[in-house]
Amino acid sequence: MDKVGRNDPCPCGSGKKFKRCHLGKEDQLTQETAAGEFSPEDSARITSLPEVSYGRSREVLDGLDIQKLTGSSAGVKFIDLAAYKDLDLADARRPESEGTGTGGILINIFKTKVTDPDHLYLAISPDISDSALIHQLAHVLDYLGGSKLMPGLAKPLSFDVGIPGEHLEHPHEYAYWLNYLQKEFDVQLDADDTIVSFLFENDMLIKGHDIEQQDKTLLRAKSERMMRFMSEKSAEIDALICERPGYIGSRVNENP
Repeated sequence: MDKVGRNDPCPCGSGKKFKRCHLGKEDQLTQETAAGEFSPEDSARITSLPEVSYGRSREVLDGLDIQKLTGSSAGVKFIDLAAYKDLDLADARRPESEGTGTGGILINIFKTKVTDPDHLYLAISPDISDSALIHQLAHVLDYLGGSKLMPGLAKPLSFDVGIPGEHLEHPHEYAYWLNYLQKEFDVQLDADDTIVSFLFENDMLIKGHDIEQQDKTLLRAKSERMMRFMSEKSAEIDALICERPGYIGSRVNENP
């Protein structure tokens, strides 16, 4: 890996400075995201995929003034999820892009900024649900004007700290944008995001600043607090999610 300065952007694409992200943990950087190793040719394979308009994607995106909301001039492009998966890149194998065919994924910006620094890319399926759509757009808004954390990069930290990855993937700021989009576009959240929204409304989610600091003791304490709250509110949570898409029975002892 090329030499990265302490104050340079981390090669993983999180948006954080290297010293606050993977400094001292360089072995956690995959070959794909190591500095200088994601080539312009590979980046172009993603950014040259044709744009798509599935479900309410165009309607919702046209209804968002991203610059006004986040202060960022970045745009968003939608590409086909199956076409992205066919490129056989690591992000395409994340759980959010598997299963029912209603999913989507926010592609690591480090992969696309080489050839298109002005856009974030969302890979979505033709039958993407409204809930899955705003889930991914909430990640976009959170990255641009919230926690500044790129989703999909929490797994090494969750293993290191010993807490569920979901507690880091969906911080307080992400849930703010999720609730904003849900209300703005009148979307029924699925069961999982209903739990995230409930935790946000009760100030139980971990804030992006705390995740960025990577204080293991603090993160464990906040995760345990969240789990205790979910256990105490199990009946209320079940009542909220029992008729929501994606409900598979009580999940009060599982990750939000």
